[in-house]
Amino acid sequence: MIEESIKIHDKFSVELKIGYKARMKKDISDFALNTWIFIPNSLDINPMTYQKTDFYKDLKSNIRLITPVFLLRDIAGKKSFPLQMLETSFTELASNPSRTHRVEYEYHVKMFLSIFKSAISKSCRHISDNESVDDKVFLLQEYMDSVLKITKNYRSLKKIINAPTISKELYNVFLFGDEFMSNVIEKESFRLLRSLEKNKDKEIIEAKERLIALIHNEIEYKETTGIPIVDKKDKKRNRELIFRMGLLKKYAENELFLTTNKKREGVLTEQIYYSIAAGLAMIFATAVAFSFQQKYGNFTMPFFVALVVSYMLKDRIKELARYYFAHRLGKRYFDHKTRISLKGEEIGWSKEAMDFVTDEKLPPDVLRIRDRSTILEAHNKSFSEKIILYRKLVRIRRNELDNNTQYNTSGIHDIIRYNLSSLITKMDDPEFPLFIPDEEAGYKVILGERIYFLNLILQMKSEEQLDYKRYRVVFNRNGIQDIERF
Repeated sequence: MIEESIKIHDKFSVELKIGYKARMKKDISDFALNTWIFIPNSLDINPMTYQKTDFYKDLKSNIRLITPVFLLRDIAGKKSFPLQMLETSFTELASNPSRTHRVEYEYHVKMFLSIFKSAISKSCRHISDNESVDDKVFLLQEYMDSVLKITKNYRSLKKIINAPTISKELYNVFLFGDEFMSNVIEKESFRLLRSLEKNKDKEIIEAKERLIALIHNEIEYKETTGIPIVDKKDKKRNRELIFRMGLLKKYAENELFLTTNKKREGVLTEQIYYSIAAGLAMIFATAVAFSFQQKYGNFTMPFFVALVVSYMLKDRIKELARYYFAHRLGKRYFDHKTRISLKGEEIGWSKEAMDFVTDEKLPPDVLRIRDRSTILEAHNKSFSEKIILYRKLVRIRRNELDNNTQYNTSGIHDIIRYNLSSLITKMDDPEFPLFIPDEEAGYKVILGERIYFLNLILQMKSEEQLDYKRYRVVFNRNGIQDIERF
């Protein structure tokens, strides 16, 4: 099964998060993702101005494990699996700080933090989306109780790790985890508070006060333990804090990121085809030389002219044959193949390719979902949209995945970021003058905003799934304004 979500990553980047969920009882699961990108003709994006290398420069992909799913309230229990694994690794390390125990200790701290971050984020979204006041109040209280229990349980493990066998470097792993967890609690709680801002129900207001108290308690804990906090008067300190938070995030979540080895696909086959092209050109040149030599002799002007002409044509035949074979190769092979590994063991691979296509090569369902307006259809008769097809094949080996992780995970996430900066170079100014009547001056000028649309259609295929999704990115020279879901 394939799951997707899309969001604005930054001013000029769209982030597409694709989840490939492998079946538990099937050794090999295959997935296909086809993405058609419809680009306005006015942006002058075509195979001549925007080649494969340009596309892949704008594309960034990170492959990671799907975070094991736990409810926040389940993590809060002392007998929860993540906490038990954490406590066991702490105890074993304190008793015997061997290399194996050091690796296990750091691994379980990072996995605990990743699981906690995912759980608290989902819990906050669930509370924000809930429309019932009674449910909100109950869920808010459960959220606060769970957060307090989790922080108490994690910080109580300090007694185990505070031993003479533990080096400063190993002890810092625990402290990094504590700081990261505190940052996540503060960030998610503030987001939750903002989502409740307009709610004036008495019970919600009381719950908000308790939530504010939770945030203050966490900030006070940071101050007493020396963890950096936001300073509204010190910009330099805040810059350093943001940099540190970024490093902590990468450190805490790097156990989920998988090792990838990307290579061009079909290199050997490509060279064989190119050799055949060179051979065909050589056969032509040799045949011409032999026939003219036999008819006119070795040292004659016709033979000399024939050699020159055959050499000229040989090169053209070689290039045409190379182009023909390269075109056939592009249909059969992908641009890159990425081997995906976990702890040195290959758990699967992914292949990707990018090509410009025409309307004639679009599946009927894609054209229907694109749903062009009548004016756009009329415009396309002279200036058609340019269409990029980005296709991806993914294979996951379930047994290898399960054998190399201690936590149940449903598959992998492919986080794709596509930067649109290359698409804005030919755009017009975003400000557009509009005229309206005015009683005093007769008319008045107001500034409107010129926008462009980038339509994305995703086709997700697996053994039991065939789904289509359409999104429209609204952007201009000032950046991405919105992402509309259809």
